[in-house]
Amino acid sequence: MSRPIFFIDDDKVILNLMEFTFQSRHDYEVICFRTGEECLENLQLDPRLIVLDHILAGAGENKLNGLDTLREIRKVNKEIPVVILTGQGDDTLLTEFMENGANRYLTKDDYFIDSLIETIQQVIL
Repeated sequence: MSRPIFFIDDDKVILNLMEFTFQSRHDYEVICFRTGEECLENLQLDPRLIVLDHILAGAGENKLNGLDTLREIRKVNKEIPVVILTGQGDDTLLTEFMENGANRYLTKDDYFIDSLIETIQQVIL
């Protein structure tokens, strides 16, 4: 079995879109999570890539947001490519994610699926 791609987003519609888009591609096994904690609990599955949203449901109430999740991922594994996919087009946030080990930062615009497909192909080759 190929190594999975993890998608972490609290929006079920986005996760369904990711699963549909990438499961149909022959080389991709997709595993979706709604929280950073779920992602961290499954890192032993050795994902080949993680696509992570910044704002996650319940973040702040002892729950991890995307940046916290990235920091925890990097404590365990510095090699897994992490792509941030967020609705937050904020330069300060972009800098913070990149300084904490993100490989790419994409915003959810009208064409983000095309950008994400291209980015994933570039990152995992």
